[in-house]
Amino acid sequence: MRLLLTSLFVLVAVTIQAADYDILFVNAHVVDGTGNPWFRADVGIRDGTIVLVGADEEATAERIIDVQDRIVAPGFIDVHTHVETRNGRGGLEVTPRGDNFLLDGVTTIITGNCGSSEIQVGAWFQKLEDLGLGLNVATFIGHNSIRREVMGTANRQARAEELEHMQSLVDVAMKEGAIGLSTGLLYIPGTYANTEEVVELARAAARHGGVYASHIREQADDLHASIEEAVTIGREAGMPVQISHFKIKGKKRWGTIGGALELVEQYRREGVDVVIDAYPYERASTGLSVNLPSWALADGDDAIRARLRDPETRARILDEMRDKLDYLGFEDFSFATIARFTPDPSLEGKTLSEINLERGREPTVEAEMETILELVADGGASLVYHYMSIEDVETIYRYPNTAVASDGGVQQQGVGRPHPRSYGTNARVLAEFVRERKTFSLEDAVRRMTSLPARTFRLSRRGLVQEGFVADLVIFDPARVQDRATFEDPHQFSTGFDFVLVNGELMVDDGKLTDKRSGRVVRGAAFARGRGEVN
Repeated sequence: MRLLLTSLFVLVAVTIQAADYDILFVNAHVVDGTGNPWFRADVGIRDGTIVLVGADEEATAERIIDVQDRIVAPGFIDVHTHVETRNGRGGLEVTPRGDNFLLDGVTTIITGNCGSSEIQVGAWFQKLEDLGLGLNVATFIGHNSIRREVMGTANRQARAEELEHMQSLVDVAMKEGAIGLSTGLLYIPGTYANTEEVVELARAAARHGGVYASHIREQADDLHASIEEAVTIGREAGMPVQISHFKIKGKKRWGTIGGALELVEQYRREGVDVVIDAYPYERASTGLSVNLPSWALADGDDAIRARLRDPETRARILDEMRDKLDYLGFEDFSFATIARFTPDPSLEGKTLSEINLERGREPTVEAEMETILELVADGGASLVYHYMSIEDVETIYRYPNTAVASDGGVQQQGVGRPHPRSYGTNARVLAEFVRERKTFSLEDAVRRMTSLPARTFRLSRRGLVQEGFVADLVIFDPARVQDRATFEDPHQFSTGFDFVLVNGELMVDDGKLTDKRSGRVVRGAAFARGRGEVN
């Protein structure tokens, strides 16, 4: 009996002397995500939660890290990504750790954007959890995806029963954890829908506390009308609005983005909760098919090829392609570079004008359009487009309600010539727009990467360095942070993010990736309410 009591006493003594914290960061400059000035503090982590922001002279910890006046900030929340597997390629299912995001300071990504998402949200989340994630992941339910599921790529308005079916898909996705509805009204088949259809689907998401995020219908001459449409949808559905990758396209419009920002702010003054996001580059990335008129892309690949074979229809397509080019203010297609072309990877990194010449054609716009149609018939491609000016990007970032977004995806090293935004978005903001251009302060940049998106997308207990919040953190020296990815050599990780914690676990330790898998699926409000949980 005495031995038993002694053993119990020892056990109690060990328990009492256990470390106060799992990890304790000391000598930190805390940029807490609110936009307020940095302050000195120690930050203590226990069981995946921030439990100390202040001082604890007697503290013990499993690991104490002296950050030597480096910044401790909330982990960055990338509000606009595309990480689903497409056509059997890529995505989180192939690279679930998300190295390119982690080494850019990102701890949470939001996917399902531009109307394209997984439809079976619950099953997809389960698959990701089984794989083991390096990042936290939330998703929208995408309008294009559910319309394609119900109507294919038909160029017509939805019938009553089809609309009801789409509403039911939105309802189920929200209950399974989607955070809202996204649209890509530039792309098929969403571009064929009228505003009323989107409003009805948005209402289905709004009933579950969802947010409406939109790649709006037009980003050139009709930019203001497209903003108005997005706001109308959110207002009529009774939900917040996020306008994705805000921009103005085409050389002849460069320098005019200010009017669009004034319109957004006017709607805020009228009581509409509308905010925007943008990536810190003057080049966009999307598919090759955006160069064709949308009517030519309806009803599937066989119908598209049939149109291209018909001389009269092909001539009409070419005429409208030339009109689109003139509309954007470009003389030829040298502003468009192949990022991914699976049938012939040797074309990656070359402009459409260069590819046209390689195929023995004349250096004319007409010949380049024929080359485009050939590539479309061969299965299409992903491209990088020099649509914008860097001055307009800076103007957008001067607007205080602009969140930082990459519009990128998880990358496999050496595969394709992707837009460098997948690797370097947050480092570029800190290096180029904070340190060099001084577009905004460090504290405001961090706010746009953390608490602003957490507020917009209703991510509870994330986005701030605050006691009781989830320990998603990034530690960096703002003088050393640098994006290294370029358009010519995009597969380069950012540098300067020394420690990255996801749910209290070190995913990046002294600049190096660890083998942990501490990421989680972040489900929306409807799922959390149904389970009595927080997201």
